[in-house]
Amino acid sequence: MLLCLLLVAFLVNISLGSVDIPLEDIVKILFGNETIKGSWQDIILDFRLPKSITAILVGSGLSISGLLMQTLFRNPLAGPFVLGISSGASLGVALLILGTSTFAGAAATLSISNVGIALAASLGAFFVLSVVMLVARNIKNTMSILIIGLMFGSFTAAIISILAYFSSAESLQQYVFWTFGSLGNLAWSEILILLLVTMLSLVLVITIIKPLNSLLLGENYAVSLGVNLKKTRNLTMIVTGLLTGVITAFSGPIAFIGLAVPHLTKLIIKTSDHKIILPAVSIIGAIIMLFSDTIAQLPTSEYTLPINAVTSLFGAPVVIWLLIRKRNSY
Repeated sequence: MLLCLLLVAFLVNISLGSVDIPLEDIVKILFGNETIKGSWQDIILDFRLPKSITAILVGSGLSISGLLMQTLFRNPLAGPFVLGISSGASLGVALLILGTSTFAGAAATLSISNVGIALAASLGAFFVLSVVMLVARNIKNTMSILIIGLMFGSFTAAIISILAYFSSAESLQQYVFWTFGSLGNLAWSEILILLLVTMLSLVLVITIIKPLNSLLLGENYAVSLGVNLKKTRNLTMIVTGLLTGVITAFSGPIAFIGLAVPHLTKLIIKTSDHKIILPAVSIIGAIIMLFSDTIAQLPTSEYTLPINAVTSLFGAPVVIWLLIRKRNSY
């Protein structure tokens, strides 16, 4: 049923836009029929199809990351960005865009390209992930790692604020637009990288499904069952870092999907078994991201809303509901 709903969401997303294209012609274009109007083929194959595939990969990746973090920290309000990886990516982009007046001309040239921004975000995310992993080696308490990640987020936010204060209006505007998030700027080569990273992360997650199920009952219980806690924790953080870092690099910091989707999935599918919940979270995350993008592009209008604004409008009420529910459960 979820796969059928995913197909419906995909067709709705690819059908709606500023140009009205009949669904029948869209299906023919997807199946390689070249008799359809050339401009319509360009719109579908060069813009709408890459954007829809990106939405599926981003929604799945962020939802899986959120599920992993909520399982690892046993905290319902943990998300894919709690390790500070997204903040590291934002810092990398801020250093490139907002710091162009300080750096050489080569940096200024790179900053206006998608490749330069993606590279800076990837380096920033990798740096923070490396530091968190290094610190985690000497910490046994998992909750301490959560606090360290949050502190990294505050630290990078402070640096970005300083850079923004001294930057030009044009650079600041470019950085703000990046923080809005975007699904429509990726080339096929970049989508391929995103796909490979997502597939690699899924393979790694499959190897730790049993340890993740054990962690649901606490770290002590997992250790008593013979789970290698350090290995499971490190692999979980690596997978989350890979997914969050690459997605943030290519699409910007998209909020709330990773936080809200795991809870919605558990409401629909009454289980915590990762063999079932993991694929369900992946599919539901893709569905919600597709519908969010459909809303963001304001069908029949030439204007589009920032995808981050739409996902936040969806996610914020869920978080508020979770807090109220948690309070009432005591």
